[in-house]
Amino acid sequence: MSIPPAPPEGDAKPHNFITQVIDHDLAQGTYAGRQWGGAPGDAAAHRAAAPDPARIRTRFPPEPNGYLHIGHAKSIWLNFSLARQYGGVCHLRFDDTNPEKEEQEYVDSIRETVRWLGWDHHFADDPARPGVKQPHEYFASDYFDFMYRAAEYLIEAGHAYVDEQTAEEMRVNRGDFGTPGVDSPFRSRTPAENLARLREMRDGKHADGAMVLRARIDMQSPNINLRDPTLYRIRRATHHNTGDRWCIYPMYTYAHPIEDALEQITHSICTLEFEDQRPFYDWLLARLVEGGLLLAPPPRQYEFGRLNVGHVITSKRKLRQLVEEGHVTGWDDPRMPTLAGLRRRGYTPESLRLFAERSGVTKTGNAWTDYAALDAALRETLDPVAPRAMAVLEPIKLVIDNWAEVFGSDGHLEPCHAPAHPHHPEMGERGFMLGREIWIERTDYEETPPKGFFRLFPGNKVRLKYGYVIECLGATKNEAGGAGVVRANLLKDTKSGTPGADSVKVKGVITWVGAHDGLPAEVRLYDRLFTEEQPDAGGRDYLSVLNPASLKTVQAVVEPGLGQAQPEDRFQFERHGFFIADRREHQPGGRLVFNRVTGLRDSWGK
Repeated sequence: MSIPPAPPEGDAKPHNFITQVIDHDLAQGTYAGRQWGGAPGDAAAHRAAAPDPARIRTRFPPEPNGYLHIGHAKSIWLNFSLARQYGGVCHLRFDDTNPEKEEQEYVDSIRETVRWLGWDHHFADDPARPGVKQPHEYFASDYFDFMYRAAEYLIEAGHAYVDEQTAEEMRVNRGDFGTPGVDSPFRSRTPAENLARLREMRDGKHADGAMVLRARIDMQSPNINLRDPTLYRIRRATHHNTGDRWCIYPMYTYAHPIEDALEQITHSICTLEFEDQRPFYDWLLARLVEGGLLLAPPPRQYEFGRLNVGHVITSKRKLRQLVEEGHVTGWDDPRMPTLAGLRRRGYTPESLRLFAERSGVTKTGNAWTDYAALDAALRETLDPVAPRAMAVLEPIKLVIDNWAEVFGSDGHLEPCHAPAHPHHPEMGERGFMLGREIWIERTDYEETPPKGFFRLFPGNKVRLKYGYVIECLGATKNEAGGAGVVRANLLKDTKSGTPGADSVKVKGVITWVGAHDGLPAEVRLYDRLFTEEQPDAGGRDYLSVLNPASLKTVQAVVEPGLGQAQPEDRFQFERHGFFIADRREHQPGGRLVFNRVTGLRDSWGK
């Protein structure tokens, strides 16, 4: 997988404890003697690690059992940006060792999301790898043959055995933090007996769960992860990549170090929950290097604090529950913390990369980042480039009573113009018509105004943005007793951009859309999905704190230029915030659907 070009000279480069490790390794020549042609005697590894001048190799290794979420954005950014910073290579690798939960849909969504975030795949077919469209994309299942051969070697070397205890017996005999483990009664089998049993497992001669392959390390170890961890289990399940070829599958903790080594990863970067697994990672690779199956020096694992964001959950199990029980409309619902959901909501790749970078790379695992920081990154990256537009989200009609007196005809339409962006004249202008009838925001009129209200009330003057000054005459009543139609007079010779525009001073300016050329649009106002910062803290039922106001849909009116907006076009609706044309349901020239990404400022909880 390719990576964005290196930043221009002079740009600040991230510096953290991981870059210190890489700098040290490069200075010491730790990997200078590495032959980038793959592991000895293994065709798959040779293919995976084609010779190249990369100085370091990192990897992003998602399991395709769900959609990527906001926490993955940091891991993606870290691994790919390190490769870019050091002129190296980053692999996209699917850790597909659990066929019961993995689907092609998830593989496809991960590919699309990583590419969308800016780490472009190039999608160039490699004749040596038909069907694989990325130069640095791999699957754990590519290495199943090697993993099995390594398992047989571990048995032959006395480092592994087949255990026929029940799952409950193994759990009890493993002990806990205060109790040492107890050796399995099958631990003393000879290598020949264990090898025969493993081959029976491979050949489907035993039932699911009847036995497992375990490493022989130390049942007395204070690190429970070293108390003879499981390497293989029997699972009769169809795999999305290998079909029904295998009925035994490697455990993730066994497969992951091997994948790193075969792909010649130099720095295996993961989150802190894998810190306790690092001794086994090192033990396994050391044994396979001793046996000549892998190259030296092997990869090293480094852990950083994961990204914890307030008002979201990142458990794939819980996200799947939200989808399957209909609390949201799907994995890409704009309220979901999945990257597909954030994309549909309107967050930009630039904002997510900036958010990840600002969250920092440390060994602290309990820090929480306020969701408002993501919105701040969005505003910072989107405000300089988002075209402006006017939209009325809660429309009430305003009629200008003296329109014919000023312009000679009730049917006259006055052209108005506004910059596409106030700071970028090169982006051009947008045009719309002001007529006798327009739509304004219902909240812009008050019959009895509160203190500090400078918009429309009887006798007050305001400016229609990019248009004329008007004087409010009051409003008719609707059946509920509220304002039905607002009425006003227009002040001649006060049009914006003309010499008389400043002849009348006003304190209020309101946005509007013409009734003649305004377009109906469905606007979805999204907010946080949960009302609590840590929805599942302390074992709380996270469904109990779902935000009932996380979605409000309004029938709005938007200026005519938005009729040709394409899906995923982003805009700043003046006064309201940043919006995106929905990538699924918006139809240019037809049904217009816009999602609010965020407001112009943080207003959560106010």
